[in-house]
Amino acid sequence: MAEHHGEYKVPGGKLVVADLATERGAITWASINGDFFLEPDEALADLNAALVGLSTDSPNATISAAIAESAGPGTVMFGFDPESIAVAVRRALGHATTWADHEWEIIPPRPLHITEQVALDEVLTREVGVGVRNPTLRLWDWDEPSVVIGTFQSYRNEVDPDGVARHGITVVRRVSGGGAMFMEAGNCITYSLYLPTSLVDGLSFADSYPFLDAWVMEALGSVGVKAFYKPLNDIATEAGKIGGAAQKRFGNGAMLHHVTMSYDIDATKMTEVLRIGREKISDKGISSAQKRVDPLKRQTGLSRSAIIEEMMATFARRYGARRVELSDASLGAARELAATKFATPAWLHRVP
Repeated sequence: MAEHHGEYKVPGGKLVVADLATERGAITWASINGDFFLEPDEALADLNAALVGLSTDSPNATISAAIAESAGPGTVMFGFDPESIAVAVRRALGHATTWADHEWEIIPPRPLHITEQVALDEVLTREVGVGVRNPTLRLWDWDEPSVVIGTFQSYRNEVDPDGVARHGITVVRRVSGGGAMFMEAGNCITYSLYLPTSLVDGLSFADSYPFLDAWVMEALGSVGVKAFYKPLNDIATEAGKIGGAAQKRFGNGAMLHHVTMSYDIDATKMTEVLRIGREKISDKGISSAQKRVDPLKRQTGLSRSAIIEEMMATFARRYGARRVELSDASLGAARELAATKFATPAWLHRVP
């Protein structure tokens, strides 16, 4: 018989702990515990009993379904739910991981062409997937004015060719979904996380966004910005939206989580370059795209480099990460991929 222990802190909720015993590929004993609330008390025994007999390879859906069925309509679970129990169980069994299970690295910002920046996202994510790179946080830097559109966006629907030509904009397409980003040098803060999908095992896409950016909220709070998530992928403050996130999950067990936050954006120029229509802002409660962003420079009074430094320091402190330099091999692979894929008209116009 083997014993297992797993923990999961529900974002905005309570701690769920799974203590298990297994034998011959099945759960033989279970104790779900934590600082959550559950009514009636007797329901706890039902939750534990629902886990006994399940295969140790059971997916999240099977575990959460068993818990939900055992709870019944009269059970009240406050601060947790069947899905969070499944995450704790999967962590206990070694299928899901925590931040502390990995050795994290930070790649500080380095000026590179924007096509190389988006190529690095694919290269470094694949490196994590095949096990030649530790999970990594990378900060971006670039010199040329750019627009980065999401992988599923239509070029002609998102970009105004006259504005692009007038302002000398380089347009590229990234591998992740989400919306277009207007990125002049120094006007925003962009970072990418390359991580194993085991870290978000059992989490919905909606829950994975704030989970992966909890450290960013801490860093922003330390510089006086009270930020929060607006589903699905907007980062906002009471003064307005400051950024957005996007993800791409690869088939090799790794994923990319990408965030851009406005620092000192020229909203007028942005609307001349991007086609931001009424439908895009219809659920934002605003009438003008120029009011959608509220740059960090105004909210903090700090330089962009100071905010980035605080972000890296917070990530290092929270997850024990160490700073490393981008390797020549990774950069070379990114430059080759930029030339053969990301800088080509075929990729840029894959969705006309």
